[in-house]
Amino acid sequence: MKLDDFDYDLPDALIARHPPVQRSASRLLSVPPAGPFADRGITDLPALLRAGDLLVLNDTRVMRARLTGHKTDSGGRLEALIERITGSHEAIAQLRASKTPRPGTELRLGQARAVVGERVGSFFTLRFDEPVDGVLARDGAVPLPPYIDRPAGAADDDRYQTVYARESGSVAAPTAGLHFDDALLARLRETGIGTAFVTLHVGAGTFQPVRVDDIAQHRMHAERFQVPQATAEAIARTRAAGGRVVAVGTTSLRTLESAVDEAGEVAPITGETELFVTPGFRFRTVDLLLTNFHLPRSTLLMLVSAFAGVRRIRDAYAHAIAGGYRFYSYGDAMLLTRCADALAH
Repeated sequence: MKLDDFDYDLPDALIARHPPVQRSASRLLSVPPAGPFADRGITDLPALLRAGDLLVLNDTRVMRARLTGHKTDSGGRLEALIERITGSHEAIAQLRASKTPRPGTELRLGQARAVVGERVGSFFTLRFDEPVDGVLARDGAVPLPPYIDRPAGAADDDRYQTVYARESGSVAAPTAGLHFDDALLARLRETGIGTAFVTLHVGAGTFQPVRVDDIAQHRMHAERFQVPQATAEAIARTRAAGGRVVAVGTTSLRTLESAVDEAGEVAPITGETELFVTPGFRFRTVDLLLTNFHLPRSTLLMLVSAFAGVRRIRDAYAHAIAGGYRFYSYGDAMLLTRCADALAH
């Protein structure tokens, strides 16, 4: 398939640049395999699922990964987006500047100093004069996506983070999880719906556009993930009892589908994934997907099209646009059921 197959027009007014007043105030579009769509709310999720189903959530925590500063020799302004902390004083980052800094260039980032090391693809290694964790805590800002064209505020420190975030390492939130508050999680448990956790640290490459027309030529950036033993066992119990596995977000889905074998068994594992899900992909473990509305021409739109069907997603997005749903990270959600043949639907 071609990149243009995953394009659509979105009115600017439907881009959610701020979170809703309450996490669980978001709308939810229920997309069954066939038949009419249902306009619901995220608080209807317990009624849309069944006792014995298992929600799998990504417990990654967003770092305050955006640093601003300048080159100490020229004073040229610069922004660093920390992709990964690789040592107490070391990290790899994307750098934005009017002129690309060379290895050995000294930077002032917040109150810290850093020296640019080697370049690897679109990333640079940085060596700080103090622990990176402390630099980000003191000087970093929440790395809001580019389409939220405003500076991050104090409210984003809380709202661009799930209520169950534990493992620090992401540069973007697993946004489907932003809809959950403690009350909704409690109602799900009371309904007999289980929860389990995986970790996938979303990398800076998530903001990079697809630059090839033939999507088969696109290569995903590597992201770190972990499936704990307890989660693998919970999935096995759910399957044995006839329950369904519900991935909360594309990150949870990619994690599970990176850890499953040909027999459909999910193994406890720690590693990196470059899994690129496009129509024709064979899903082996996820039955339903809770996800937000994604950007045109993005790998995430390709993933949901693979899961629910290409035409089905086109129709669902048209329905959402006509109905005034809010799009992207702070926007509304969809509940998708896996289809047997994405290209036929």
